[in-house]
Amino acid sequence: MKALVVEPGVAHSTRIDDVAEPRGDGVLVRVLEVGVCGTDREISEGLFGVAPDDRELLVMGHEVLGVVERPGRGFERGELVAATVRRSCHHCIACEQGAPDSCLTGDYSERGITRLDGFARELVLEDPDQLVRIPRMLGRLGVLAEPTSICTRAVRHVQAIGGRQPWQLRRALVTGAGAIGMLTTLLLRLAGVEVWVASLEASSPIAEALGARYVRIGDGPLAELGAFDLVVEAAGNAQLMVDSLGLLGRGGVACLLGIDGREQTVTLEGRVIGLDAVLENRVVFGSVNAHRQDWLAGVEELDRARERFPSVLEQLVALRVPLDRFAEAFAFRGGKATLVLED
Repeated sequence: MKALVVEPGVAHSTRIDDVAEPRGDGVLVRVLEVGVCGTDREISEGLFGVAPDDRELLVMGHEVLGVVERPGRGFERGELVAATVRRSCHHCIACEQGAPDSCLTGDYSERGITRLDGFARELVLEDPDQLVRIPRMLGRLGVLAEPTSICTRAVRHVQAIGGRQPWQLRRALVTGAGAIGMLTTLLLRLAGVEVWVASLEASSPIAEALGARYVRIGDGPLAELGAFDLVVEAAGNAQLMVDSLGLLGRGGVACLLGIDGREQTVTLEGRVIGLDAVLENRVVFGSVNAHRQDWLAGVEELDRARERFPSVLEQLVALRVPLDRFAEAFAFRGGKATLVLED
């Protein structure tokens, strides 16, 4: 069967190749669609990724929407499903308690990323404990389940950290208007939070459709917008990550979701970290991946959003192309791109 494979560490080695059909126990899933994100692009460019043991090639793709082909363990043929990405290292307290998103060793594996083949192939055999049901009414928008789970985890941790003391999340700033930024905005708006979105684009129709206020980065200091209870950095810019600490009000929380591995020096006014962060109980933290509870909650939120913001989710998936046009999807920067394996 056909699959999208790459030789990790080798730039531009991504290609369509034949791989063996899966055999063994588990639920057989026919892949319908696979989302593309920055991690996939980095793997394709040779910057990231680890092949399975004793293998040179890695099957890519970690954002999956599929349909059950062969039933098992409570899953019926024809059910729409997604699947978790990160799997246990089996030897840390977090993984032992079912939270590989918080793995303490770094020895975890991840579908399509680290030591475990991904979903960009026609068929995949999956552990039923890793499958997540997608409501039939959500349909192909279920391909957004994985990035939504990332945002759901982030918001859950924000509430836990903020809730360490009397605190209320009323006003938030999201930097970055990509899929993660917009899905985070979606979750916050569903919770009734006033949201500002800042990005480089001239405008963001999706942010505005969600009832958020949009500002273009560079048109003026973000500090002029006032203090925020929450800042979520989803643009992947280290300077914006540092700046987020200075945009917080008392008890404010900054959550870093973007990735910026460039060699660089970032700056911060000394009193922000040396005085304000202490006297005003500010917190900055990073978040990655998601717990199973975040997957389940995220799918519920997507279903709620389908009813409240019926046109927005469709706008989030801006490009759908066949698997053999993966280069087009990787180059696309106008929103979420997906690879379609079956219509």
